[in-house]
Amino acid sequence: MPASATRPLLPSGLKLLNWFLRGWTALVFIFLYVPIAVLVVFSFNSSRLNIVWESFTFDWYAKLFANGPLIKAAKNSLIIATGSTVLSVIIGTGGAWLLHRYRYRFSQAIQTLVAIPMVMPEILMGISLLILFATIGLKLGFTTVIIGHVTFSFPFVLVAVQARLQGLDPALEEAALDLGATPLKAFWLVIVPCLKPAIIAGALMAFTLSMDELIVTFFIRSASAVTLPIQVFGLARVGLNPMLNALSAIFIVATVAFVLFSEYLKKLSR
Repeated sequence: MPASATRPLLPSGLKLLNWFLRGWTALVFIFLYVPIAVLVVFSFNSSRLNIVWESFTFDWYAKLFANGPLIKAAKNSLIIATGSTVLSVIIGTGGAWLLHRYRYRFSQAIQTLVAIPMVMPEILMGISLLILFATIGLKLGFTTVIIGHVTFSFPFVLVAVQARLQGLDPALEEAALDLGATPLKAFWLVIVPCLKPAIIAGALMAFTLSMDELIVTFFIRSASAVTLPIQVFGLARVGLNPMLNALSAIFIVATVAFVLFSEYLKKLSR
């Protein structure tokens, strides 16, 4: 019997709805990705105005890598993102485990307070952190930027790890303790490997948020701690610059590579 004969026939109304949803999905993807494709294509345009196509060139990529302030800002962003990601993973993983393993009197209030930085307006967080650093006399620089990024990054790690802990068998830790492991050793050798997918997902999220952050960084940076988003924002205010197209194209390629890498890590952890 042919496969088509075994499929149930849809009413005409459902068929129409099905085609409408397909078309709507296609329009959404077009709306999302066509501007990105245009940006990448025009990063190879020789025109300075970046509106009309003239000819193919790699000049803007060469000028991008020869731009000292942009390269320095990119290095600063990588340093800050790496530091904030490491701290966010440590704080988020430890906090998620403590909230899962032990019961506190105000555990629900703690959960709410942890979630607030995830939804708080960035300008509010930036101003409040600036006031805090000024009050305690902490000089603005790399340290303050990393602290600020950790403030809004570690809750994402904590939430991801908590979701993983909900499906974790508590007998695993009990078995490790029965076999003579200390609570710290049981956590490191038994619990952490089980949490690896969530930790990796949280780390990627924290790194991405840190690399992309503009508003909070604007308030708590110093002249020596200028990040890439700050530098790009300054260039964009002047006008259209084809180097920004080249920079954006590089970031798009890096983002796709990160997604593929995360999918590879997921397969390894299964």
